[in-house]
Amino acid sequence: MPSVKVSTKHQIVVPSDARRKLGIGAGDRLSVEVSDEALILRRRPSLPSDRLRGLGRSAWQGVDPVRHVREMRDE
Repeated sequence: MPSVKVSTKHQIVVPSDARRKLGIGAGDRLSVEVSDEALILRRRPSLPSDRLRGLGRSAWQGVDPVRHVREMRDE
């Protein structure tokens, strides 16, 4: 497993094989999540609308949206 070193400016370098596998390039943004003793970096989509894609997907599982809207209109 590759390791990284934190610089005096608190910066790290993502190993080249990881950058290639994830398609990370100069200027790309990464999301940072801290979980227990782990630091998780995820590539962020460049468009804000892409970051929201699928956000409410689980709310509609098992629900017919057309029927739901019709029921709301009837109320």
